[in-house]
Amino acid sequence: MKVTAFLGSPREQGNSELLLKEAILGIETFRLEVQTFNLNEMQIKPCQNCGGCDETGMCIIEDDMADIYNAIRSADRIILASPVFFFALSAQTKIMIDRCQSFWCEKYLLKKPIPEGPYGRKGLLLIVGGMKKEIGIQCCEASAKAFFRTVNVPEHNVLSFLGVDAKGAILKHPTALTEVFEAGKQLVSPQG
Repeated sequence: MKVTAFLGSPREQGNSELLLKEAILGIETFRLEVQTFNLNEMQIKPCQNCGGCDETGMCIIEDDMADIYNAIRSADRIILASPVFFFALSAQTKIMIDRCQSFWCEKYLLKKPIPEGPYGRKGLLLIVGGMKKEIGIQCCEASAKAFFRTVNVPEHNVLSFLGVDAKGAILKHPTALTEVFEAGKQLVSPQG
């Protein structure tokens, strides 16, 4: 089983990264490795809405997305971890999602969705933010849901934590680390 994770936070050792690391620890209990992309460290140009992928399903921009495309295509499980910025996924996360327009073309225009593979395809969304209003979570989840659907991940779990803003504050949350560890295990469990 191949697991791919995307860290969308620009803050090193921030709350999103701490949550993602805990989910990965849960996955590693099944002796699986996780390929992790730190989106903040990658060279990814925004989607240019150029139509270059309309007829082929392949993006014509040459940058670090090439590795991401390959990882998404071969993944059985995909994790997105992002802070909430202005009721939305981080720019790092969103730029990657926008560049998945090529998968949208492949699936909906060319009728060639990514195959399900032997394990099916499932996802996990980890969201953390300082605000206390649910609208931030709802907006992030709507965007992530469109991403998951486009890359042929029919089901995903969401774990969100509100009122967590300061760097490392998630470590003081009473249940977050346990919840995320268990969600990581469930994501790859044969019974999950």
